[in-house]
Amino acid sequence: MTSTAPKPQPKMPHTALSVNLNKVALVRNTRHLGIPSVTRAATLCLQAGAQGITVHPRPDERHIRAHDVYDLATLMQQWPDREFNVEGNPFHNLMDFVRELRRLGLPLHQATFVPDSEGQSTSDHGWTFPDDAARLAPLIQEANALGVRVSLFMDPVPSVMAAVKALGASRVELYTESYASAHGTAAQADVLAQFVATALAAREAGLGLNAGHDLSRDNLTDFLRAVHGIQEVSIGHALIANALELGYTATVEGYLRCIAAAHA
Repeated sequence: MTSTAPKPQPKMPHTALSVNLNKVALVRNTRHLGIPSVTRAATLCLQAGAQGITVHPRPDERHIRAHDVYDLATLMQQWPDREFNVEGNPFHNLMDFVRELRRLGLPLHQATFVPDSEGQSTSDHGWTFPDDAARLAPLIQEANALGVRVSLFMDPVPSVMAAVKALGASRVELYTESYASAHGTAAQADVLAQFVATALAAREAGLGLNAGHDLSRDNLTDFLRAVHGIQEVSIGHALIANALELGYTATVEGYLRCIAAAHA
């Protein structure tokens, strides 16, 4: 007799929390006193259980500055079980950091390629395929050769996931602003469906999954419950805003509870 029992589903990875420290640097840069300290913020977040630190050093250094990248990489040597992610446009200054960190032998686990322009206030779209593929390919290959995992910042478009994998990227970071804007509205289910389909297409192509942009304590658990297989969320603006009221430790612990609730 043929069994009709469903096949067991592969175990999905627990989601890591990477704290983006850009807004800490933004506040610090308004004065010349060196406070608040970016490295102190990183230390407190890691002590509270964050699995990674993210920075986005833009060319104008309006928040994260070059020395922050190297200071944080040096700090991360003390946390060998955590990850350091540097994001930015590989056609601006990102690859300079990738090359120099590797030359110095400092930790860099992931480079997230983001197609932002030099003047825009924040990342607001993913890469376009096939338009961007040819120029991205050699930089992905270079980062891979340096032992750095590449994640491409992408809109939730299922049809391009196989092409991203073909370029040699290891992961995609799903740009979640559309989900955050729709959360709690009648559009939420339809928007989430786009992310669910994209995540499935990415997994089928052999890509790992990250997510980020406007994720918060209010919407994170719902997203992770619906979109399976997210390996890392990178959260900055909302997390640092919460930390202004609650402190880094309580805030990170709160986000970790949101993640745990999604995986329960």
